[in-house]
Amino acid sequence: MHRESIYSAIIFLLLKMALPGSVQSLECFGKNERMCIIDMKKWKRGLALAGAVFLLVIFCLPMYFALTGNFSMGTFMASLMGAFFAAFMAYAMWLVYRALDKRRSEKNAGKIKHVIFDVGRVLVDFNWEEYLKGFGFPKEEEETIAREVFKSDIWNERDRGLYSEEEYVRQFVEKAPQYKKDIRRVVRESGKTIVTRDYADTWVKYLKKRGYHTYVLSNYSQYMLEQTRNKLTFLKYMDGIVFSCEVKELKPEPEIYKVLLDTYGLDPEECVFIDDRKENCTGAQKLGLHTVHFRDFKQAAEDLERLGVK
Repeated sequence: MHRESIYSAIIFLLLKMALPGSVQSLECFGKNERMCIIDMKKWKRGLALAGAVFLLVIFCLPMYFALTGNFSMGTFMASLMGAFFAAFMAYAMWLVYRALDKRRSEKNAGKIKHVIFDVGRVLVDFNWEEYLKGFGFPKEEEETIAREVFKSDIWNERDRGLYSEEEYVRQFVEKAPQYKKDIRRVVRESGKTIVTRDYADTWVKYLKKRGYHTYVLSNYSQYMLEQTRNKLTFLKYMDGIVFSCEVKELKPEPEIYKVLLDTYGLDPEECVFIDDRKENCTGAQKLGLHTVHFRDFKQAAEDLERLGVK
């Protein structure tokens, strides 16, 4: 057996023994992120244990080669020096990490007092694609309704709430009159596109218990709000709520952020805004708010922690 193969086999087996909890922790985020709230301690412990195992392997290999007749003083000294160097570098890196992390935490500690949430695709799923497919329309009709309803500028402007729901429906139908009946049905039942994410209430309550004030700032139509408000169970934990349809403004326009800040007397420097759309985060940043561009729960929790929100 080649020496390289021995090294690989021993390290693989030891790491497999050392890291089972950490691997499960990562799989937990991958398969069911909503149940894994800001818990990376197992992974860090796993990495520390892996480092210790690595050093142990380096120290033990000379003895292995000695017992198998392959011992040489050069090999022993190389392994010994390698172990000392690896230990020194690991310790130095740990000290640097602790210093930087402490400085960042001290800088942000107490700075963020208010956490502002978008709703769609942050605290709830907006599954219009799956919803539309459920009607079983022919492909051409499904694509047309998707384009002229859910992907249209009218759908976005509907969140501003300047007109009645019937007027917005009329505008949708005007874009594809051949599907008038189906468009009306799709829009009428569109509240079914909203499903609250399992972690939503837990996340908001966790932040409240940690002393943060929580708010909602969301583009949301009046009709959808009436259809789905009972699903938005996290609203009862909020210190303030601004829906676009109620103030007649839309993100990322600056006025809607100002409404939230002015209504509740918030200092932008003490706020972090979480939104799944980059342009909405940019709009908030222009007014001095900290932002987290939401992609998934795990990533957002880690970004919040980097801002001192733990």
